[in-house]
Amino acid sequence: MAADTMTQNPFAYTAAGELGKNRDTMLGNELLLRTQLGRPKRRGYSSAPSENFVYGRPLEPRQGGADDALHGWPPMKPNLNTTTLPFSRKEKKTDRDFMVLNKAAVQAGLVTAPENYKFRATHDVRRKTAGDENTRSRTRRIPPTMVFGISTRPSTPIFDLLEHKYQDKWLMSRRQMELTKRQEESKSEPARSAGYSSTQRRNPNTVYETRASLLRTYQNPVDDAPLWQLPKFKNNAKASLQTFRSENARKQGYEHFESDQISRKGQLGHGVFESAKN
Repeated sequence: MAADTMTQNPFAYTAAGELGKNRDTMLGNELLLRTQLGRPKRRGYSSAPSENFVYGRPLEPRQGGADDALHGWPPMKPNLNTTTLPFSRKEKKTDRDFMVLNKAAVQAGLVTAPENYKFRATHDVRRKTAGDENTRSRTRRIPPTMVFGISTRPSTPIFDLLEHKYQDKWLMSRRQMELTKRQEESKSEPARSAGYSSTQRRNPNTVYETRASLLRTYQNPVDDAPLWQLPKFKNNAKASLQTFRSENARKQGYEHFESDQISRKGQLGHGVFESAKN
């Protein structure tokens, strides 16, 4: 008796059971549902439809039949709702053609913004769609013998493959190249026997430098401009103390200082020696 009561009451398999207030949302909450003994656990948040439920889109009734199709369909543009076509088409409203409106406004003598605004409020011109254009003038006559599609690639001659014709053709071309090369070498042999040195063949794809091109790209060395100094100190403010014994010793000292800057720290190379880096 208790088992029959549990099968009849769906709230018996919830966490609260039959106690308290039973709400329909409790049957769709997965956290509150409990599994039934000997049955698989149901997953989902909504109950399945009834047995009479039909899946899919409804089949709309079509008006008209073979008789209307043979006699011709009525025009669609006057009234789309009374058409006997088996399908309905919605007339898509095109955008306004502002270029034609502006041209018509200028022709009417309206050039200011308020005048154009009033003209557009009283006149309406829509852009033409592809269906409204006269397609007869654009269509071209196709000959009755016209064949559409991609042409079939010609088949490879099997007899040429069996006879190694392509290999023989390649060997003949190579042999012809060798013969022409030997003829050129034989023509240059009399010049060698006469004591003339044969000129080296140049590659036509290589650009060689000439004397004119080298002189054109050559730049004369220019000494760096001296640092700016006040004119009154150029001749008067001279060094009063010379710590080098000679000019040669001075140059050697500066060269040693420049080479020693590499291994020292600091921007001017006056710091401590730096360890080697890998």
